[in-house]
Amino acid sequence: MQDTLGAFIPGAILRRPPHRSGPLSGLSFAVKDLFDVAGEVTGCGNPDWAATHAAAEADAWAVDTLLGAGAALTGKTITDEISLGLLGINRFDGTPLNPLARDRVPGGSSSGSASAVAGGLVDVALGTDSGGSVRTPASFCGIYGLRPTHGRISVEGLMTQAPSFDTVGYFARDALTFSKVGSVLLGEEIQGALHPEIVIASDCFALADEPVRAALQPVVARLRSVAPATVSALADGDLLEWGRHQRVLQKSEFHATFRDWIDRVNPRFSSEVAGAFADDGRSSVQDLAAAKVFRAAASKRLDDVLDGRRMLCLPTSPILPIARDARLSEMRAAVHRIVDLTCIAGLTGLPQVNLPVATSGPVPVGLSLIGWRGGDASLLAVAQTLAREFSLGLFEELS
Repeated sequence: MQDTLGAFIPGAILRRPPHRSGPLSGLSFAVKDLFDVAGEVTGCGNPDWAATHAAAEADAWAVDTLLGAGAALTGKTITDEISLGLLGINRFDGTPLNPLARDRVPGGSSSGSASAVAGGLVDVALGTDSGGSVRTPASFCGIYGLRPTHGRISVEGLMTQAPSFDTVGYFARDALTFSKVGSVLLGEEIQGALHPEIVIASDCFALADEPVRAALQPVVARLRSVAPATVSALADGDLLEWGRHQRVLQKSEFHATFRDWIDRVNPRFSSEVAGAFADDGRSSVQDLAAAKVFRAAASKRLDDVLDGRRMLCLPTSPILPIARDARLSEMRAAVHRIVDLTCIAGLTGLPQVNLPVATSGPVPVGLSLIGWRGGDASLLAVAQTLAREFSLGLFEELS
C-alpha cells in the first residue's frame, strides 16, 4: 500500500498482524498517533513531544482489542499537534488530503485516520474526540464516525488532553463494518432494527450555514418519513452558551495537561496551537464554577429530553470544510463555529454518530444523531437501520 493521501506519519508504515482470528478478521485498521503501540514512540503530532518521550511499553487498550478481534494494524496516522485542532492541519507532518474534497481540509484532529478510511487505504481507523475530533473529520470526509459516551471505551494507553472530555472513537466507510467494530469496542452486540423517537433540534440547524441546511433538508424530511419525529429547540436560552462553557472547561484541562511539559521543553508549535497557550489557561474561579454548574444543568436537560428512548438530530458541523490554504483568521473562526455544535455531546458526555448522508455540490455534509447516555449500541443499530431503510444509496454511495 502506498500512502497517496499523506494520511500516515512520515516514515515506514507500521504494520502488526492480528493476535488471532476473530469477528474482524480480514479488516485493516490504522491508529491516530495518540495511541500507544508497543515499541513505538507516540508522537502526538509534534517533533518535540516525540523527542522527549520514550517508546511505549504496551499497546493501548483499543489497539490491543482490535488486534485481538482479528484486525491487522496498518499504520499510525497524522493528528493535529498534540490533538489541539479541528481542521486537520499539521505544520510538521503535513495536512492529509480530504479524498472527497481535495482542495479542502479533512477535519481534525483525527485527520489522518479519517483520510485513510475515506480514501480506502484501510477499512477502519481509531481516532479520539474531545471537542469534535472524530465527528468533524467524519463529516468533512463523508464517512461514519462515533464519539462514544464518555468513559464507555477505555482510554488506557491514550495520550489524553482534557480528561473529562476525552473519548476513543473510530471511523468506517460502511454501516456494516461500523457496527461490527463498534460491537468489539463496546463489548456489546448491535441488535436489530430500531426506530427511536427523533428530536430535530431547530436551534442547532439555525446555527448552520445555508449550504449545510440546504444539503440536509431533504435528508431530514426523509428521516421523518421512517421514524417518529418532533421539531424542538434544544437549549433553554442561547445555544451559543453551551460552546462558551465548554471552551472554558476544556481549555483549563488541556493547559493543566501540557503546562509542565511546555515549561520544561519550550516546544515548537504552529501559530494556531501556540495561540491556545498564549495565556496560562487559568480561568477565574468564578468562570470555572459557572461552567461546571452549566455543564451539570445542560447534562440534565439533555438527559431529560432524550429520556433513554429518543435521539437528537442535528448537523455534525455548521460549516463546510474550509480551503486547505485558508488564512489563519479563517481557521480560527472555523474552529470556533464547529465547537458551537460539537460542544453539545462533548459538554454532556453523550454518544454521537456522524452519518454520511449528503453533499453540497461535491463536498460531504454530515448529519448527526446524539443518543442517550450509555446508548452507544442503540445508536449504532439505528445507523445501520437507517442505511438499510434508505436503500443504502444515500448513505453508502457517499461514503
